[in-house]
Amino acid sequence: MAFSSNSGGGAMSDINVTPLVDVLLVLLIIFMVTAPIASYPIEVNLPQRSTVPPPLTEPPPPVRLRIDAAGQIYWNDSLYPLSTISNMMLMEVQKDPTNQPQLEIDTNEDADYGTLAKVLAAAKNADMKKIGFVQD
Repeated sequence: MAFSSNSGGGAMSDINVTPLVDVLLVLLIIFMVTAPIASYPIEVNLPQRSTVPPPLTEPPPPVRLRIDAAGQIYWNDSLYPLSTISNMMLMEVQKDPTNQPQLEIDTNEDADYGTLAKVLAAAKNADMKKIGFVQD
């Protein structure tokens, strides 16, 4: 027979796994040592506790921005070009940066996405914080 027990002096059918276990333990130790080196801290600015409550202010009326299928932009139901819209957003933010109006964007389902992307970029550049989408 090709395989026999050890008592007969033939070939052994068992694999010696001791060197494999030694290599795996060494790799485990290497990964355990290098893992903390690979991590880095992330700085997070958490809000600080305050005993003084913020003053209650009435929010300004929302700004309704509508984009129709032709790509025209309406600011509170008045037609304006995109360059004027970005300036109007800047003026709204500069009135009171801590109490901004909400920008409610209503788009036609056939409107060009590029126009919406330009409006959102203008809102980001104007540092508008409250942006919402209107669904019908």
